[in-house]
Amino acid sequence: MGFIRRQEIQLTIKFLVWQYQKTNVLVPEHSAIEQQAGKIVDEAHRIARERGSNVLSIIKELAADIKKS
Repeated sequence: MGFIRRQEIQLTIKFLVWQYQKTNVLVPEHSAIEQQAGKIVDEAHRIARERGSNVLSIIKELAADIKKS
């Protein structure tokens, strides 16, 4: 795993934890959050390739969507 990918996953983990805490939902184990973050980053990159948009904004949208489900 490259440096940038690790940074994207760490940023996504922080965002997910913040979303869980903000809505007073129990934060899952680190390994579960890390898996969610990996999926979010992968999906964000796929969407960014299709749309040509910003990966960070897509990560935020996807993290919010996963949190809702």
